[in-house]
Amino acid sequence: MEITINKFSNSTKNDNILLYSLSNDNGVELKISNYGGIITSWLLPEKDNKKVDIVLGFNSFEEYRDDFYLKNCPYLGAIVGRYANRIGNATFKIDNTKFNLAKNNGINHLHGGIEGFDKKIWNAQTCKNDNEVCLSLSYLSADGEENYPGNLNVQVDYILNNDNELIVKYSAETDQTTCINLTQHSYFNLKGEGNGNILDHLIQINADRYTKTDENLIPTGEMPNLNHETLNLKTEKLIGENIDKVGGNGYDHNYVLNKTYDELSFAARVFEPMSKRELKVYTTKPGIQFYTGNFLDGHLTGKSGNKYQKNAGFCLETQFFPDSPNKKEFPTPFLKVGEKYEHITIFKMIF
Repeated sequence: MEITINKFSNSTKNDNILLYSLSNDNGVELKISNYGGIITSWLLPEKDNKKVDIVLGFNSFEEYRDDFYLKNCPYLGAIVGRYANRIGNATFKIDNTKFNLAKNNGINHLHGGIEGFDKKIWNAQTCKNDNEVCLSLSYLSADGEENYPGNLNVQVDYILNNDNELIVKYSAETDQTTCINLTQHSYFNLKGEGNGNILDHLIQINADRYTKTDENLIPTGEMPNLNHETLNLKTEKLIGENIDKVGGNGYDHNYVLNKTYDELSFAARVFEPMSKRELKVYTTKPGIQFYTGNFLDGHLTGKSGNKYQKNAGFCLETQFFPDSPNKKEFPTPFLKVGEKYEHITIFKMIF
């Protein structure tokens, strides 16, 4: 087990932007920045001492701050919050107080606003023992930041172990009632980043229902059964099999997982037949957003020098449901004084 720390910026003005490399005894290596908690690389060993990188990303901090990237922000590899996913009409209420948020996704609020957690510099600490290495990130989101109420103390622990699992532990406390929904937004391509699209990957999601949405991708409140739906992924199928039939540009859907509220249980599995690499996801959250990189369009060039075209990667974002602050029938995302937000997700790689 090993941890190394390097600069992540090409400028001396940004000496506080660092890249932490976590390695296990099997040759798996994760590179994570304290900027946005971004997983920039996820390296798996291959033959002849080579490694393959299975997540989309860039080689330097400056590329994550490029004007085009910020304008079209696909949140590559980042921690997103204070509220991940969409909030309808960019508003919600606590008691009788209405909070107006940034409309950064049409008429809606997305992934925490203009300067969400994906664009913050987090405090970082490292630790290790015989079986795991850890990067612990913390951030104080001040009362009124992006117009959310309450001072919110957030901690996210990235733990890599010798079972080739990345365990992501989220926790938070507040001094006023607020809403919170944190997730990890890595784009995976199990063939290797920049190596074509992910339509030939096989996917399975442990869900019998999903949250139906309107034309703005905001849930209507309905959670229909998937038995006879094109969106049904309970049985393993190719990502590309029905992607032209699911509406919109492809998959961007929240699945209602088959689980009790806070149980850590199996959520999803993705298998790439050629490499035989497999990703399994377990979570304590009630939902998972399956997204197929629908808005990537070739403008971004990744680490390997290849352009990220549509469907270059997939995301599995464990979460509360979209627009939960405005849907009483959904699991509540509100955090009160004296309570603790806790969320665990495990990404297990098999190769």
